[in-house]
Amino acid sequence: MSTEPESTDGGEPETTGGGEPETTGGGEPETTGGGEPESTGGGEPETRGAETQGADVSEAAAELAAQRIERERIERRKAERAGPVEAGGKLSGTAADLLAAVRAVESGAKPAATVFEEPPPRRPAPEPVRRQQPLADSSPAAPEAQLVAAVGLVLGEGGAPETLAAQAAAALGEGADDLLRSDPWQLLRVAGVRPEQADGFARALLGAESGPDDDRRGRAVTVWLLEQAALAGHTALEMPALVAALAQRAVPDPDAAVQSALAEGDALAFQDGLEEPDEREDGEEGEEDEERPVRVLVGLERYALAEESLADGLARLINSVPKEDGPAEEWERAATAAGGSAAELIRAVAGHGLVLHTGGEASRAEAAVLVDAARGMGLRVWAATHGPLGRQRFSALVRDDSGIATVTGLLSGAEGPGRDREGALDLDLLVVLDAPQLDVETAALLTESLPDGARLVLAGDPSVLWSVGPGRVFADLLAARRCPQVASRRPDPGPLGELVSGVGAGELLQVNASDKEVVIVPVRDAGEAVHRTVQLVADSVPRAIGVPAEQTVVVTPGHGGAAGTRALNAALKERLNPGPGRFGGFDPGDRIAYSPAPGRTVPGQVVGADAEGLRLTCAGAPVVVPKEQVEQCVRHGWALTAHQAVGGRWPAVVVVLPGDAAQALSRPWVYTAFGRAERHLSVVHGVEQALPRAVAEVAAKPRTTRLPLLLTAQETAAG
Repeated sequence: MSTEPESTDGGEPETTGGGEPETTGGGEPETTGGGEPESTGGGEPETRGAETQGADVSEAAAELAAQRIERERIERRKAERAGPVEAGGKLSGTAADLLAAVRAVESGAKPAATVFEEPPPRRPAPEPVRRQQPLADSSPAAPEAQLVAAVGLVLGEGGAPETLAAQAAAALGEGADDLLRSDPWQLLRVAGVRPEQADGFARALLGAESGPDDDRRGRAVTVWLLEQAALAGHTALEMPALVAALAQRAVPDPDAAVQSALAEGDALAFQDGLEEPDEREDGEEGEEDEERPVRVLVGLERYALAEESLADGLARLINSVPKEDGPAEEWERAATAAGGSAAELIRAVAGHGLVLHTGGEASRAEAAVLVDAARGMGLRVWAATHGPLGRQRFSALVRDDSGIATVTGLLSGAEGPGRDREGALDLDLLVVLDAPQLDVETAALLTESLPDGARLVLAGDPSVLWSVGPGRVFADLLAARRCPQVASRRPDPGPLGELVSGVGAGELLQVNASDKEVVIVPVRDAGEAVHRTVQLVADSVPRAIGVPAEQTVVVTPGHGGAAGTRALNAALKERLNPGPGRFGGFDPGDRIAYSPAPGRTVPGQVVGADAEGLRLTCAGAPVVVPKEQVEQCVRHGWALTAHQAVGGRWPAVVVVLPGDAAQALSRPWVYTAFGRAERHLSVVHGVEQALPRAVAEVAAKPRTTRLPLLLTAQETAAG
């Protein structure tokens, strides 16, 4: 590595809060490091302003269509649910109390609710969403003005901001005003509202009737904690962790609060066997009392159903025999011609319905070889990337780029092959790049959408940050070892490849960057970090490296603080595109990050504005953001968080590490941030030894998921 030689005028020390969690417009937490969500943007920038074959469908409309399919899937799964069943294994303590509560529900002592369930049978694929169908009408209907006004009155009586009326009406549905009067803690269903705020609202409405021991409060806080856990990547929480979190939120009887939430159907509980009891010889005493170790998990219904559906769909692929869509000798000829780990990938795909492919950026070339070979055999092949930047990169690697879509576009029908008469995707092989970014709901929709006999390849770099949404699908599948895994032996080239590979192995290497591929810029404080970042983007990198400012992206740990995305974007706008911000804080030419939905970030540029809203261009496609959504959905985009940047790559990247970011750093975060650079990486370094320590010692934060045990149960049933 080399050190940037230019001097700086420094700046006064500033106190920052870059590592502190914040709430964004989309309702996602902006915590950093360890694989947790940083923003609504989450993944690689993703947009689709026009369909690949002519119809004018925006990314926002495609996203809404995918959400509609998800809602229909959940309703269909709920309708298919069987009654509660006994879960094998004996329980004691809290688990026994929970099971007793469940039995009380089943006997009619409490309102009926399904608590423990068997995985329901796989439902049919969702109804086709064909490209010729208009998607504009697929968005959920906005709440009626009369309902919003009624909710606003209730909010005003309770001292809550009436600006939350539309959100509350949408979240609670018809009768939201009456529901809030009878149960003020339902305000926690609105994104961004915290328990202490809901407590104040309840006191204003209920007076003396309000208290921390109110059963309604316990249920609402239980659901809120599960929603916060989902934002942090968990699909469920272990009972002890949930009980402890409720106690921290001043719930006097956490066990009763959980049982009440289960009885009312606000959450589901599961008990998973952890291991088989030790075998005993015949006649040995105590055999009857042998207990199988279990863990009790509690989760929200939508993620529980998605994870069960995903496990079912994956088992179908793993246990199925792929279609006889090409003689074995054709597959072998293609493998022989490819050579290396690409040959291993082709041979694995030839005989299996599900294959995992791991590797860095260079490994995409092996997936491209597979796509070309399969197309050469006459198969209907599609590849899907996390977003348009990934789609553009992969398009450059294949002979024919007409069969490449984004995951969102594929599921919504805005892109891809369309659906067959049964509603399944009309293809033989699907290769999904950027697989670590799949959350459980998206992965479930993908697997359910594949026809019987199709092949699925999940490819990606297991060292990057995990998905913004709940789950760790790719990591869970790798750990389960239920299907072939092909590891690429193709290294990423040059000093940048060497540096990033070392980070993935837990070591911060000193690489030989003779052409300034990697530059370290030491700073003393956040003010100097902002100054040096602007200097690098506007002057140093264009002059010394030859990469213009519009092809350089800044990556920083969080949105807040003196060196977060807000501060950096303000400074970069002032230098690169000054203006009064006459269009809701934006001017033509501003770089932006547009979030059509939580977890999606679209990079683009402001074109202008009119009565319809703010006009953007994103990945070459026009996008119009209604003016009432601009504040919630659009940010300036010269500087991004690592979660917003994951999956994308730029000619030059400036990674900003202010001193207060030390606690936010982890190996996956550093690996992801450094790996966004193609030609040049500048590191504005103010964390001293915290950087090598994070690379060596701080792994991804664990996520609680049920997928590994569900896959094991599927394997046992198949055996």
